[in-house]
Amino acid sequence: MERSVQVKTVIFRTVRQQKYLSAGIFCAVAGAIILSLVPPAILARMIDMITGGGEASFLMLFLYVAALVAAGFLESVREGLLTVFGQKITHALRSALMEKLTALSSAEIGQQEPGALVSRFVGDVDTVENLFTSGIISMFADACRIVSILVVIWFQNRGLMLALSVILPFVFWFTRHVQKNMLTAQIENRRAVGRASNHVPETLHNIRTIHCLGKEAYMEERYDQYISESYRAMERTNFYDAIYSPVILILNAVVVAVVMLLSASGNAQILTLFGMSAGTAVAVINYISQIFGPVESLGMEIQTIQSAVAGIHRIDEFFALEDKAKENTEEDAQAEPADVSGIPFVEFRNVTFGYGEHLVLDHVSFQVMEGEQVTLAGRTGAGKSTILKLLLGLYEPLSGEVLIRGIPASKIKEEKRRKLFGYVEQSFHLIPGTVRDQITLFDPQIREEQVRTAAELTGLSETIEHFKNGYDTVCTPELFSQGQWQLLSIARATAADPPLLLLDEITANLDAETEKAVLQALKRVAGNRTVISVSHRTSAKVGRIIEI
Repeated sequence: MERSVQVKTVIFRTVRQQKYLSAGIFCAVAGAIILSLVPPAILARMIDMITGGGEASFLMLFLYVAALVAAGFLESVREGLLTVFGQKITHALRSALMEKLTALSSAEIGQQEPGALVSRFVGDVDTVENLFTSGIISMFADACRIVSILVVIWFQNRGLMLALSVILPFVFWFTRHVQKNMLTAQIENRRAVGRASNHVPETLHNIRTIHCLGKEAYMEERYDQYISESYRAMERTNFYDAIYSPVILILNAVVVAVVMLLSASGNAQILTLFGMSAGTAVAVINYISQIFGPVESLGMEIQTIQSAVAGIHRIDEFFALEDKAKENTEEDAQAEPADVSGIPFVEFRNVTFGYGEHLVLDHVSFQVMEGEQVTLAGRTGAGKSTILKLLLGLYEPLSGEVLIRGIPASKIKEEKRRKLFGYVEQSFHLIPGTVRDQITLFDPQIREEQVRTAAELTGLSETIEHFKNGYDTVCTPELFSQGQWQLLSIARATAADPPLLLLDEITANLDAETEKAVLQALKRVAGNRTVISVSHRTSAKVGRIIEI
């Protein structure tokens, strides 16, 4: 993915791709706003006709009902289309994030906190979706609705327009003040509930220590403190929630009452501003009731937009991470030497590597010839597992060269890697699928006979064939024992018949008896392969020892 990709790029691309959906949303928003102004005007006309001694026609009654139904229908259409559009944005963003994730280097991914990555894919993307479903488009629609109502009121009753010009800023300020305080209280409540929720497993985990030290009362006080903080935060939330609606309703009633009183005052000067017919009065009351709802919604929509902006910033930070170096192009990929005789199968030439500022390998050099079996030895943290990751091409050295058959490990074409080396870790990593899928990793180039050969060499074939569906058995965590999972991991590594095996503490989590079975299977599959292993156990060390 190009580094220039940002959230706005993904959004604009989605808008262009969904041009008919975007046009439908615009038409639904405009139509709903316009039609919402029509029923009060028709009602005013009908009342004026009745009070003037005439009769309201059936056509006007039909138009009134039709306008109400059409406005409600367009509002529903708008909400539906916004939901669909928000889902399109969500899908596009998550696809772009996954594309970016796969483009990052292993070193960059390793520096990311898993929780932070998940929050970008879930929480931050959801806030961007809300930006459209209940944010910027809704705010635009509500702002247009308010302006259109004010324009209509200006022509109906200029005195009321002046009164609303004074009151609406206060209503908006009051709405934002209440919403900010409610949000603050809700965040404090979530934090308090989180602390209380963490306190329970923490207490259970340390219950013996708590009993031994007699700290039951202390733990109870801490829990009560968290619950009290949550209770106080909820009280504030409930308080603001309780006072908001009555205040808005009272303001609505006061405005209507004042305008009605002034329109009936009989004072000629006042009537020039507030005078109106009975029908106009009904329409004005209707418009006033319509205008407070959008003002309230504007406050929430501004809050939604602020949250979305924060989410967009976090996603853009992720998009700005540096991609892994482009590899496997015609210019970068290096061909394997025609004659590999005399060339070390694996060679480290004065390699230096570190994680951040922590240096792990410092000018390390060694060679492993083809068919040789060696064990990397050294203290914990000396960089033995890091050497395997460098050979896998997951990292590049800060200086020096990591070569496999004379080719830099990071320059080996991806389609050749599995045929070149197999990698076995401390524990098996299960993927969704059958036993066959666990071995092939969905690689169509691995034939059925290779799958069965790998299972036979590791001693798993008999166990697998006893299953009702054999190699087509869907894998679940309880299907194999821990030792059998490790044997399956060896089968996975050797299925493509690679000449190089990389083993990273493959017996570390096994008991002595299971370790013996795994080592016997390993001896069978090793054959004439080149093997580089990492192990602290003396029994698992094979061949030449290389001190790191």
